[in-house]
Amino acid sequence: MGGRRRRQRSLPTRMWPVDVSRYLSRIGLDGPGRVDLESLERLQRAHLTAVPFENLHVFHRLGVRTDTAWSVPKIVDRGRGGWCFELNGAFGALLEALGYAITRYAAVVLLEGDDGHASHLVLKVDLDRPYLVDVGFGDAFIRPLPLDDPGPHDGGTGLYSFRTTGDETTLMEMSSGDASQPVYRFTHTPCDLPSFDYQSTRLQTDLSLKWTKSRIATRLLDGGPDRVTLLHDKLRLRRDGVWEDHPVAPHAWEETLSEWFDLTIPGAADGATRSG
Repeated sequence: MGGRRRRQRSLPTRMWPVDVSRYLSRIGLDGPGRVDLESLERLQRAHLTAVPFENLHVFHRLGVRTDTAWSVPKIVDRGRGGWCFELNGAFGALLEALGYAITRYAAVVLLEGDDGHASHLVLKVDLDRPYLVDVGFGDAFIRPLPLDDPGPHDGGTGLYSFRTTGDETTLMEMSSGDASQPVYRFTHTPCDLPSFDYQSTRLQTDLSLKWTKSRIATRLLDGGPDRVTLLHDKLRLRRDGVWEDHPVAPHAWEETLSEWFDLTIPGAADGATRSG
């Protein structure tokens, strides 16, 4: 969490008021359902389908923030997506408004090695047992995973397990045979949204990182596990577990973005003053 900037105590997070009916309409749901596991999975899949993981504001140097006064209107009113601080930040606010008990954790992403930066926001949701929920990691699990059981668990896109040592848990993605790879690790220390300001600013301003060098948009199709991903030069479609790649010329990129994600390239008026 950026060394001295990390907050170690669980602090109250001032949340933007969530209009539950409008947020649910944004993700294609008529009503909230009960506060239970079935409804939680329905909410997670609906969010992953309707609200893409995308870095367009970051790529175009327009700035994003971590607070829900930014993320909730961006998603609900402007119909856009975002990255983990925005997506899990806003989704966490929605869950709290629906009556779910959530805790925010900071995770270190491990897919490309351990850089030591706790630069990902994840959610723990307490029902009959604690569950890991994430709508801000792109192509990953699409259903709540029980944190008190090492697994393996069916994540809707594959098998996942947990390795826990003391107060630290690592999410593992399992592949063929007994092979597995670490996805991210987190300590069970609650964080508030301002705790992520430093990492949000770092990820937006470091021009060597993929977030600033290349644009991406990805979402589930019809609740998953099928998925569509738009990269800088191609559209990737996963149907029935098989990926198909389709080249996208530079002049057709914005049209493809609109067709598959109902998004436009953000303009200067869409920018945000950075916090942190």
